[in-house]
Amino acid sequence: MSQPAPAAAASSTAVPAVGVPAPDFELVNQFGEPVRLSELRGRAVVLVFFPFAFSGICTGELCEIRDNLALFEDADAAVLGVSVDSKFAQRAYAEREGYTFDLLADFWPHGAVAEQYGVFDQESGMARRGTFIIDADGIVRYVVVNPRGQARDFAEYRAALAGLTGN
Repeated sequence: MSQPAPAAAASSTAVPAVGVPAPDFELVNQFGEPVRLSELRGRAVVLVFFPFAFSGICTGELCEIRDNLALFEDADAAVLGVSVDSKFAQRAYAEREGYTFDLLADFWPHGAVAEQYGVFDQESGMARRGTFIIDADGIVRYVVVNPRGQARDFAEYRAALAGLTGN
């Protein structure tokens, strides 16, 4: 299911492959609270990198997650949205759109976590649309990176989560 998009200005780090441990990180959420990936072990994590808060495609994608949050909760999966925006922009964005899941600020060092996951676009200074579904043991089980301007297919989340839970 992995389909990394080629991009000349993409991150110099490779996108983690399915079956490898997810790179650990700690970022602050929209409330300034630290969130460390490894502290979420024991449940699945859906890591959703998006270019910028308040942008059209990103808002549509995150609203689809918001409107279908029960799908993630039923799979005991935490949703973490990540962009290079500051925690202040993330908070305003979450409040405006009614997001109840964490939005993480990969603000400084700018794009460091997106770089770890191979989705940082050096030329534009933003994260590409990458999704990583990580199982309860911290292993990457699903990866998709979409080209600029192309929204992710929500049905793929449903299928990947069903694969984790056996439903």
